[in-house]
Amino acid sequence: MRIAGLAAKRVAIWGFGREGRAAIQALRKRLPELPLALYCSESEAEEAQAFDAALRIYPHEPDAVALSAYDIVIKSPGISAYKPAIITAQAQGTRFTSGTALWFAENPQARVVAVTGTKGKSTTTALIAHLARAQGVRTALAGNIGLPLLELLDQQADLWAIELSSFQTGEAGALELGVITSLYEEHLDWHGSRERYVADKLKLVDQANRLLVNAQQPVLLEKTAHHPHRSLFGQTEGWHVAEDAIYRGEQRVFPLQRMSVPGLHNALNACAALAALEAMGIDAIAAAQGLASFRPLPHRLQPLGERDGLHWINDSISTTPLATLAALESLRDREVTVIVGGHDRGLDWAPFVEGVKSRKALRIVAQGANGPRIAAALRAARLEIPLGDVDHLADAIDMARTITPEGGTVLLSPGAPSFDQFHDYAERGRCFVALAGFDEQVIVGIEGLGIA
Repeated sequence: MRIAGLAAKRVAIWGFGREGRAAIQALRKRLPELPLALYCSESEAEEAQAFDAALRIYPHEPDAVALSAYDIVIKSPGISAYKPAIITAQAQGTRFTSGTALWFAENPQARVVAVTGTKGKSTTTALIAHLARAQGVRTALAGNIGLPLLELLDQQADLWAIELSSFQTGEAGALELGVITSLYEEHLDWHGSRERYVADKLKLVDQANRLLVNAQQPVLLEKTAHHPHRSLFGQTEGWHVAEDAIYRGEQRVFPLQRMSVPGLHNALNACAALAALEAMGIDAIAAAQGLASFRPLPHRLQPLGERDGLHWINDSISTTPLATLAALESLRDREVTVIVGGHDRGLDWAPFVEGVKSRKALRIVAQGANGPRIAAALRAARLEIPLGDVDHLADAIDMARTITPEGGTVLLSPGAPSFDQFHDYAERGRCFVALAGFDEQVIVGIEGLGIA
């Protein structure tokens, strides 16, 4: 549905985050006389009224009756599509859409590379934009990475590098290339089950004219095998990591020691980005040299520096146990104390326990709402790993200072969401930075958002 199709409709916007504000502005630009209702939290109502005085504001979550009063509801991504009120309103004829869906409808000719995956999607998307720009391609970097697509309405780019979360993959229109970096268990509170999460994530497959997937994930290979134009990264025939370098087939292209982001998983993300550029007709061999100048994204294995004789790394973006394992793998040769735990959404920590059982030079501090459950799983396995169990992040940092040997590394890689103590992972990361003794100014926004 295009924005013009909303004329003369009863329209509500649900959510007053950045996506909601972008939707309001886009509709005001195209349909200035359209009456708009907004559902937001009570704490946001005053700000929303100042943002747009013409809005009819309802400072509470709508129920099915309220939603059924509208023809169209533009919903923010974080609101689960499986809420009973939404399902009931849909049955009554209310149509739900999003800023992502509206942008795709307005830009059917855009050359889009859309990236999703349980982990690696932000870095891969940012790498695509960074490397394409280094080759002189006017590129947009937007989507779930931190810039709603509707904020770029009516702007032009030669290439669109768009990150899509599992909440957004079903909202994308037809696109030139879809990239799937990984597929693990996550966001079960939004999707309701692992099966539905996987199904929602893979909705991107049907929208992509061409598909690029991680060859190292058997489940992903199986579930995308039907795509007629699928290619792979992470295998020896194409872009892959071998020994100490990134290769294109047998050609050694870029040494890992020059990578600006650590870890084999980030080298694989780079392979995904280079394979995507190649699929879009860009000289990926030449573009690979830009890997040395890529600026690491905040909260993603972000080195902070040294304080009190210890090295500190902020990986607050880590919200699954497997992401924590990947972070630890990138630090295999160091003395590490890892801080884990946060909001408990029921994920299985058994693979984490299995993954660390043979690890040396490791200490674990469990904290947060699921900290006791993580600690219990580790103790039940009778691992010979020093383990602390505390309530809050501040306590965990104090303990890490005490138990980490001089010259060692304190890693925040929670493997869980932040909602038990913080608004989001970014707030958690900033708190970690401050408590570790660093200036919070080291946490800056993601470089390169928008069009350049």
